[in-house]
Order: sequence, then structure tokens, then C-alpha cells
Amino acid sequence: MVLTACTPKPHDVKQSDMESDIYPDYKDVTIPVNIAPLNFIVRGAEAVEVKAGDVTVNSRGGSVEFGMREWRRLLETYDTIAVQVTALKGGQWTAYKPFRWYVVGDSIDSYLTYRLIEPDYTVWSRLQIKQRCVENFDEYALSDYNLVGDRCMNCHTANRSNPRQSMMYVRGEGGGAILNQNGKLRKLNIKTPDMVANSTYFGFSPSGRYIVFSANMVIAAIHASADKRLEVYDKPSDIYAADLEHNKIIRSPLLNAPEWYETFPCFTPDGKYVYYCTAPKVELPQEYKKLKYALVRIPFDETTGTFGTQVDTLFTERGVCHPRVSPDGERLLFTVQDYGTFPIWHKEADQWMMDLRTGEIDTLKVVNSDRSDTYHSWSSNSRWFVFASKRDDGLYGKPYFCYVDRNGRAHKPFCLPQEDPTFYDDFLKSFNAPELVNGRIPFDAVDVMEVMQKPAEPFE
Repeated sequence: MVLTACTPKPHDVKQSDMESDIYPDYKDVTIPVNIAPLNFIVRGAEAVEVKAGDVTVNSRGGSVEFGMREWRRLLETYDTIAVQVTALKGGQWTAYKPFRWYVVGDSIDSYLTYRLIEPDYTVWSRLQIKQRCVENFDEYALSDYNLVGDRCMNCHTANRSNPRQSMMYVRGEGGGAILNQNGKLRKLNIKTPDMVANSTYFGFSPSGRYIVFSANMVIAAIHASADKRLEVYDKPSDIYAADLEHNKIIRSPLLNAPEWYETFPCFTPDGKYVYYCTAPKVELPQEYKKLKYALVRIPFDETTGTFGTQVDTLFTERGVCHPRVSPDGERLLFTVQDYGTFPIWHKEADQWMMDLRTGEIDTLKVVNSDRSDTYHSWSSNSRWFVFASKRDDGLYGKPYFCYVDRNGRAHKPFCLPQEDPTFYDDFLKSFNAPELVNGRIPFDAVDVMEVMQKPAEPFE
């Protein structure tokens, strides 16, 4: 394909051993065979010619956009795609050092859900939860603030990437947990009088009968220090499980101890353990820098619906948030930070990965940046994960995809492609809590609006 209409063509080209200045940074990244076109901008270019494999794109200005059909053929034809950028700047054509795209046959889950939220202090106006097909640029609303009484909504999570079972929360009076089972929605009230607060973080058991969740009293405080914006922490927080078939809450004294905070629970793929984070109680907010969470686990029996009687401590080197076990059960991703429980406002927050067979930890230096890298989820084949990163400007979070090969080695991540490569320059919302799903979620924002008008099913 050659797009040539009314565009200057390279001539008197100067060769350079420098890399081209492109955004997003798609240089030398590993990509799945089913990803949408990696459209990008050549910063400062008056015109550009890009040769990728046997595809050539010429454009006036710096935007480089691939046709969908040619892009699909490109990914199906090449394992390694050499990309040559030649750009016109200041009247001079320059051919920059080529970079490469490494195409792997391990597909990524086809859909991504995320919450679009303004990166403000405590404001959630104009909030939406959306799903996007990562194989193209189609996007759909799962919930919209206009349709739920301008209420706050938290993350949407599927059961092991399965679109047929998922859940999200709509907060505020008349809200509840919105459970999707094969497109049929139920509104649940899983808060009981003995809980310190509403549920916040949760995960499904493999069978889908149970969820494990934390009840968190979340406090937001604005820093006086100019180099920090916001600190969010939990005061009391406890963990419970819920039987979705019998509307019953499952408790354990090990997960509701008043002298400890417990949060971020998730099931292992075999359902035998719940991983979570715990920290000893401190005086808040005075001692917030002493709030350091450890990674622990407790057994769970899906047959009887009961927690075990012993908690194993697995990691205490740094503060831990958001543990997630890969679907094959081999690896555990988690966020590390110096202290606290809300890593999106911590520049030092990074992704680390533990090999659950050996206990070895990879600090994922090729993945992390010098800004917040947080909140991750796995693709159903355990070869990819997505996470939210503020690496561009420290303020707006964007979804980044990372390939983990069969040797457990992570590769350089790349940002979610957009049809218009200037999209991220002008979009003023953060992509929060990205979750991979292996199919389209079978409900939309109108369905959520309708179920919100019904009374919530109580739990006991």
C-alpha cells in the first residue's frame, strides 16, 4: 500500500544514525498478531514516509496511519518487521535509524475494559466504564455517569477474562454490585451491618460461585508538599467472601482482625488459595509512611466455602498492592511501593513478578518507568498482561501491554494503539483499572441503568 495523494516524496535524503522521535514509543516492541495498527506521530515532521515490511505510508504532516487490511496482512506475513522512518524537517529529508516490531503468534485477549476518570483529587464527574476491542478501534460504554445518577463507579472485573461473568460497583445511595452472568444483570448489596465499609476490591473463584472482596474505609488527603499531590489510604479494611448462589457472606477471624488492615484479595486459578495484602494498624494520617503492606495467602475450600486456619507470609521486602496470579498458576504480578495502599499517586510504584514455582522475583526493569506503573491484569493465555502507567507526564494513566514469553522473560511494553495517533495529546482522562477480557462484554450502559432502578438483593 502506498498513500501518495498530494504528499511530498523523499529526495536528497540525509542518512542519520539517530532514532526517530515518534509517539507513542513503539520502537523495538513485541506485539501480538491480533493487535490493532500501531499508528504513531513523527514529532516535528512536515511530511513523512514510513516503510514497514512491504507496506509504505506517505503522509503530509507527522501522522502515520496504517490501513486495517494491509496491517493485518503485515502481521500475518512477518515475524520481524523493520520500520524505516524518513521525515521532512526544516526542508531536509532525513532517514533515521530503523527500528523493529517483533510479532508473536500468542494472541492477546481481544477486549479491554477500563474506567475513564479525570486525574483530579476526589472528583469523579463525567466518569465512564468502557470496553475497547484491541484488534481494531471499536469502543463501547459499559456504564455512564449520566445514566446512573452521576454516581461514582469503580473497576469492572471479569472472571478469568471470561466476558460471561463479571462485576462492577456503582456507589452511593441506591447503588450496589452489578453482577453479569451471561448478560443477565443482578444488583447485589453485599455489605452487611458488621462490615466497616462497602466492598472495594474483589476477585472471582474459578467456579464463579464465590467472590472474595475487601471492605475498605477509604480516606483521601491532599499533600502540603509541592512534589506530591494526593495520599489515599484505608483506615479499617477487612476481607470476606460471598456465595453468589445463596447470597451468603463467608467470614474468617484471620481476615477481620481489628489490629490489622487487609485488602486486595484474589483467588488462585485452582481456587485453593486467596492472595491478599495486610499491614499492622498504625495511627493515620500521622504515621501514613509506616503503612507497609505484606503479601500473604490463606487457603480456601470451594467445596465447603470456607477459609483455612493459617496465613502464610510470602513477601515483606517492600510495600505490596494488587497481587494477581497468572491463569496458568505459574507467576504472580504485584505492585511495589515504599508505603501506603494507593500506588497510582506514588512515582516509585513498579510492577514486580514472582515465579510461584521457585519464589524468584523479577523486578521487571524492562517494564517499569520512573513514574507510577500500577494495576495490572493477565491475558487468559498467561502470555500478556496490561497495566496502567503514568510514564508520559506523571498525571494521565494509559494502558500498556507487556509480553511474557515461555521462559518467563518480560519484553518492552507498548501503549494501547489509537486510530488517531494524536489522541493521547488531547485526551484529558486517565485509563484506570485496565482489565483484559477474551470477548465482548454482553451488556451496555443502558442495561446498567435499568438494573440500577431495581432493589438490591441482600446478603446475610
